[in-house]
Amino acid sequence: MNQKRILVVDDEVTITDLLKLNLEKTGLYSVRTENKGAEVLDAAREFMPDLILLDIMMPGMDGGDVAAQIKSEPAFKRTPIVFLTAVVKKEEVEAHAGVIGGFPYIAKPLDMKGVLHVIEENLHS
Repeated sequence: MNQKRILVVDDEVTITDLLKLNLEKTGLYSVRTENKGAEVLDAAREFMPDLILLDIMMPGMDGGDVAAQIKSEPAFKRTPIVFLTAVVKKEEVEAHAGVIGGFPYIAKPLDMKGVLHVIEENLHS
């Protein structure tokens, strides 16, 4: 079975490390992490992810800017981006059907079962 490639972007190393560990433990995913918004596009070009988990609040470049930059590249037009955010509560996620500005999102603190569900829901077959 081919593993799906997931790029995890968050300025907090503990979050990217935890997601990488838990996602790879499933055996379904190959994960690359990035902790600097300015480096995400280069990391995406190198790794060619099937899906990107992207923190919204990051120093220097916020997730919205990073997402716009990624989506401006033809190679990533169809690559799903799922935002990770501590700004909204789980109740708000449910109230907005898990979508902000056209992008699905997951509220922090992260629940791995929920993360896996959103990833599966958004991966292109």
